[in-house]
Amino acid sequence: MTVPLRTAPCAVVVAALLVGCSTEPTEPEPTTVTSSTVRVVATTPHDVSAFTQGLEISGNELYEGTGRTGSSYVRVTSLDTGEELRRVDLSSEYFGEGLTVSGDTVWQITWRDGVAFDRDPATLRERRQVNYDGEGWGLCDDGDRLVMSDGSSTLTLRDPETFDETGSVAVTMDGEQLGNLNELECADDGSVYANIWQSFDIARIDPDTGVVTEMIDASPLWNSMTADERAGADVLNGIAQIPGTDRFLVTGKLWPTMFEVQFTPQP
Repeated sequence: MTVPLRTAPCAVVVAALLVGCSTEPTEPEPTTVTSSTVRVVATTPHDVSAFTQGLEISGNELYEGTGRTGSSYVRVTSLDTGEELRRVDLSSEYFGEGLTVSGDTVWQITWRDGVAFDRDPATLRERRQVNYDGEGWGLCDDGDRLVMSDGSSTLTLRDPETFDETGSVAVTMDGEQLGNLNELECADDGSVYANIWQSFDIARIDPDTGVVTEMIDASPLWNSMTADERAGADVLNGIAQIPGTDRFLVTGKLWPTMFEVQFTPQP
């Protein structure tokens, strides 16, 4: 039977649509992870009794939060002289973790206590406590929000005024989730640097996508210490960008040295 000419355009359209539907989706381009290491610029002594959990520079002052139940504290020292300017001890029931300076607030979190402390930067006096679910490990402020780790592969985003959760992002490297995210530093370029617990690795993370863009091997810092110094030291933990520079302060729990470093490509 003869097909009427008026149906031919419809057949062409249908055929074109079928061809369009059969087009395979384009696979996203894989993200290249840069491999880097550390170049030591300078060193300063670090208190070997400090179980470092959080490290941050604000102005010309270095904020450090420490852990362990019964001996946790926050202290502020001068970047120029190392002199302790102020200090506050946590109540004996709390295990201190990360901290960050956000506007006129120092936020300090706790490990398994589910309590965040709002502190006055000028005095470190506690102004209020805010409860949250889950564990607290690292904390930093990227200018618009707080970024918090809990030892998993998830970064939780929080309101800097209320500490309310506003979202989360899963951190991945080469398509696989990357766990053990510990101390955090929100850098000037918008990335988040994270110590990877029980390793000498520091991950550079895009906080909007969770993708790791750089992995930094900080093992040369550990290897530069003597056998006696390593015997009393715990894991790498503590990273703080020196504002306006490409340099960072890096240390560890019970480490005798604070290292000023630059991150450079692996040779």
